[in-house]
Amino acid sequence: MNAEFDKDQLTAEAVAAWAIAKKDMIIYYLKPNIIVSGLLFPLFMFLAFAAGKNVPLGYLIPGLISVTLLFSSSTIEPVSIPIERRTKTFERLLSAPVSLHAIVIGESMSGFLYSIGIALVPLIVGIVAFKTTIVSPLALIVGMLLTAIVFSTMGTLFAAYPTESPGDIMSMLNLVRLPLIFVSGTFIPLDAMPPVGAWIAYLSPLTYGNDLIQEAYGHTAFFFPLFDVVMLVVFFSIFQFIAHRLYAKYND
Repeated sequence: MNAEFDKDQLTAEAVAAWAIAKKDMIIYYLKPNIIVSGLLFPLFMFLAFAAGKNVPLGYLIPGLISVTLLFSSSTIEPVSIPIERRTKTFERLLSAPVSLHAIVIGESMSGFLYSIGIALVPLIVGIVAFKTTIVSPLALIVGMLLTAIVFSTMGTLFAAYPTESPGDIMSMLNLVRLPLIFVSGTFIPLDAMPPVGAWIAYLSPLTYGNDLIQEAYGHTAFFFPLFDVVMLVVFFSIFQFIAHRLYAKYND
């Protein structure tokens, strides 16, 4: 009886989480600020780095994929949740017969799916235009999936801040996202950083996702792949835990 109840409850939670994600997909995916932050900003960063480097553009594609995942996955929730607070839609969602876990997962899922779709753009451009070669498809898939879910959860975490203005959350979020670009080995290899920068890189989840993606393209990895995977899972678990606690705190 208990096993059947748990199965039914789990199914109901999964359906609710998917409904939340689907709602965000329909409403927010094509909003201009989402497209600018998720696709155009990483592109401009890529071009800025490429202009100052004497390396083939194709060599920088893994870093572009990593930065695209960072920005696109963490953009949906900081826009959608404050808007829904303003319209009281989020309050109705909180009062619905669905757990806080399902809400956090559903909100994160929308950013996760969006970022995977957006990251396919530089991936395909790299293959078609720059003839990039993927030597480890498994490392690429695992790296992209884990990086996307980690940063979509981070976006949901920041969106827990009780404000009705997306700009408030984006300002705080960019204080974290922008430094991560420079300390995570995306465009500047970790072994080329000063010792202080290398130590800071250990604290960045992007370091481990980018390391997997770099290895997928045959570039020298800084860590063992299994270590990258473990660290990304650890960051995901930490972000999920903190997000759940913050939503419980701010929405009592």
